Amino acid sequence: MERVRAGLGRLSRSPRPNRVDPLGPVGPGLDRPRERLFRLGAARLTDQEVLALVIGTSAGGGSAMELSAKLLAECGRLERLATHPPSGLGAIKGIGPAKLASLLAAVEMGRRMAARPLRAGDSIKSPRDVYRHFYQRLRDRKQEYFMTLLLDGRHRVLRESQISQGTLTASLVHPREVFRHAIGAAAAALVLVHNHPSGNPEPSAEDLRVTRRLVEAGEVLGIRVVDHVIVAEEGFYSFQEHEKISE
Repeated sequence: MERVRAGLGRLSRSPRPNRVDPLGPVGPGLDRPRERLFRLGAARLTDQEVLALVIGTSAGGGSAMELSAKLLAECGRLERLATHPPSGLGAIKGIGPAKLASLLAAVEMGRRMAARPLRAGDSIKSPRDVYRHFYQRLRDRKQEYFMTLLLDGRHRVLRESQISQGTLTASLVHPREVFRHAIGAAAAALVLVHNHPSGNPEPSAEDLRVTRRLVEAGEVLGIRVVDHVIVAEEGFYSFQEHEKISE
């Protein structure tokens, strides 16, 4: 009996198996992202640590820090996560459907929080208001999107409309389509908006031609084209600010 008790005592004192922390290695001198977040603040975390906290655990049971390193290697940098094809992210070992959904939702949440949308009844005070309204949606598009912001007589927002998708040409952006939406909304004025996937907001020769044609059509119909704002990664270009809306 004494020998049995001694054996049980030795078993009770045996070291417990090491547990792997899903966020990465822990130990002396090593802080997990969660502890660094609470101790230093979210702004002090690296891109890899932020991703690790969103991921939580790898679908394959590995370290979230290791998986976040793979994600950054795949995308190049954190902001490119928003434009990376979901199929490419889902192909990374450890990213299952649930983790992919969490990542895509986090990207969309960031996009919505950063946007400053105009709502019906808001007044347009400057081209920057228009830029802020469309920037998050249009800045990373791979194609050109042509939109209009429809206004009342006091330049308050009525609603927006998408006119076309694809390279901006006079054939794609016909006055009939642009002003059909404006007439239907009883708009007194409108702002033209489109994006440049290149990232450079400077207008092309075709941008100038399309704008001139639409301004002339608006004058005939009595619906004023207040501005044409080009949205891009590097900023925006306002035809009105550069005094090109009436040329």
